Amino acid sequence: MIEHAARTAAALKWIDHSVLSTDDEKIAEEGRSCGLDVPFMRPAELAGDLASAVEAWRHAWLASEEHYGCRFDISVLLQPTTPLRRAEDVERTVRQMVEGGHRAAAAVSRVPGHYIPEKIVKLDEQGCLSLYREPGDTLTSRQAFPTYYSRNGVCYSATRDAVVNDRDPVRSDCIGVVIEEPVANIDEPLELEWAEFLAQRMGES
Repeated sequence: MIEHAARTAAALKWIDHSVLSTDDEKIAEEGRSCGLDVPFMRPAELAGDLASAVEAWRHAWLASEEHYGCRFDISVLLQPTTPLRRAEDVERTVRQMVEGGHRAAAAVSRVPGHYIPEKIVKLDEQGCLSLYREPGDTLTSRQAFPTYYSRNGVCYSATRDAVVNDRDPVRSDCIGVVIEEPVANIDEPLELEWAEFLAQRMGES
């Protein structure tokens, strides 16, 4: 997965430095072998399962500025758990942010119809169903449901102010860039199988 991210970064010639942030030396070595810079190790408090991704991004941003001796106005976050991203989608995400004058951008996918809030139900202590939405908010026609989107991990782009100063690149003035193709975002073993299926269909290894 690290190699896939490294390939994408290498294909984007306008990227000044491709940096891997990790607390694991084996992962660091893998990154170096793929052509990524690993000029620092991520602190332990930013490496656990409950660690903030934005804080890890912020640390990498500031540590990179210190290492390279310069200030970076824009940064792109490519999470290895979304390995089948296309370089053109990353470029489109950054371009829409810059040309639109936004402080951040995130790639998104449409939420499947059976996962939208109007279709979601809850179970009470007796195991009985109740609607997630209040009855007055429900719609009966599928065609009348609004379109929802979810962040898919393909790409995040942000200005320095959004990450370093505000520590929140998504909440305010973050443009959503829609990815129409299926996306593999790997958090569970089954999702790895989905990624392998998509890779075969796309002709990637």
